[in-house]
Amino acid sequence: MEIIDNKALLLTLRNPQRVTTVIPKSKELSNNQVVVKWGLDEAQVLRNLKIKGVPSPILGQYNWPGQYKPFDHQKTTSAFLTLNKRAFCLNEQGTGKTGSVIWAADYLLKQKRIRRVLVICPLSIMDSAWRADLFKFAMHRSVDIAYGAKNKRQAIINGASEFVIINYDGVEIVADDISRGGFDLIVVDEANAYKNSMTKRWKVLNGLIKPDTWLWMLTGTPAAQSPLDAYGLAKLVNPQGVPRFFSSFRDMVMLKLTNFKWMAKENATNTVFNALQPAIRFTKDECLDLPDMTYVKRTVELTKQQQKYYDLLKKRMVVQAAGEDITSVNAAVNMSKLLQISCGAVYTDTGETVEFDIKNRYAVLKEVIEEASQKVLVFVPFKSVITILTDKLNDEGIKTEVISGDVPLNKRTDIFNRFQTDPNDTRVLVIQPQSAAHGVTLTAANTVVWWGPTSSLETYAQANARVHRSGQRHPTTVVQLVGSGVERHVYNLLDNKIDVHTKIVDLYKEILE
Repeated sequence: MEIIDNKALLLTLRNPQRVTTVIPKSKELSNNQVVVKWGLDEAQVLRNLKIKGVPSPILGQYNWPGQYKPFDHQKTTSAFLTLNKRAFCLNEQGTGKTGSVIWAADYLLKQKRIRRVLVICPLSIMDSAWRADLFKFAMHRSVDIAYGAKNKRQAIINGASEFVIINYDGVEIVADDISRGGFDLIVVDEANAYKNSMTKRWKVLNGLIKPDTWLWMLTGTPAAQSPLDAYGLAKLVNPQGVPRFFSSFRDMVMLKLTNFKWMAKENATNTVFNALQPAIRFTKDECLDLPDMTYVKRTVELTKQQQKYYDLLKKRMVVQAAGEDITSVNAAVNMSKLLQISCGAVYTDTGETVEFDIKNRYAVLKEVIEEASQKVLVFVPFKSVITILTDKLNDEGIKTEVISGDVPLNKRTDIFNRFQTDPNDTRVLVIQPQSAAHGVTLTAANTVVWWGPTSSLETYAQANARVHRSGQRHPTTVVQLVGSGVERHVYNLLDNKIDVHTKIVDLYKEILE
């Protein structure tokens, strides 16, 4: 296949009539060669004819606007998306898939294939990631965020902005307006939020997808917790690729051990791969020359008070386990309490918070901060500890800011911007993992500290990727503070890319032993 003057494709085929009969303006030459106009319609027809290697015209007919020029893998990703009306972008965190999507959407807008784009993403990255990246890569496009009271969201949805950004829960509030809003392309970022086809969230989105709607779903961690997670995603993008009923898909990928316990079949990975098509995926190792990331465990001694409560709770758990079957629910609850004690504060059964002396863990954290050559991210999974820790750091003159669910969206954006751009501003950013695990670039830091482990592999990987992504110039370090057996067990699972939820009962039994 040859590209002629960025305007036409020269193909050599055994049967040229395959093309000339379906593309009227194509021309058959001698030697089984065919000349075809290089346009989106023609490229899509050729792909439908199973002709391999057909490039998208974006590669030769697009100026790639913005502050930064794309990497080759970003161009390839954009090209793939422009030729696939429904598709998955499974590029790893930190590979710049947001930019790829923006360029692809901008090209489709230029070609008048679409009129408006709806971006659905987590609340935490609407402004700090998506609007910021649209400014970087498509400054000429109009952008607005549909957030706030219902009437405010409606006004924006019914407005004229070419790109509208909205959070997951916001979609349900203004679904009727979205349906009438002229959105030809829907982009779903961190698409795992739609893995369960039984939820109202999933059903609302499915109702918005019309036959002519373009749909691109983005996630760097597809089916991270279970092969079953692929079902809801596939039903949106490629419903013909999975059975009609969830139970049938479950039987394809899972092996039933007991009434309540299932395990993935050996061929589950292949089944998931086939379900999540069409798709493109690049890993960071394939496309970015990033500095090394090192994982380090730092041992922390529990205080006498922590150890006392930890041992008492463990004894109670042993007694409970002897008298009843262990379920995933009670295993998760009790493990969470052990982790809370290790971190410095625990919620009691009555809803009160018991705080512990965190001097030992804090001392190790301070050592890590002093050793770090750049800024530091500290992920704290339990909100009850965040205030205690932040106050200590600020009292000692270590300028610290907090990102949690309690921090308003506009303030989060300001904190992120100052942290990333001002070397004299915030030194340490204390973060509740769920509040900044997605989309945000924080390469001003090269050290990540986990005050305590999260139980979600997806959150863990996404959070670490905030520093290990395009723009990082320094070797990065992930430091795990380990003060108890339960923490060590959880970190070991995460380091081996095993989601804690899938092993919760087995892990619980190991801890009790």
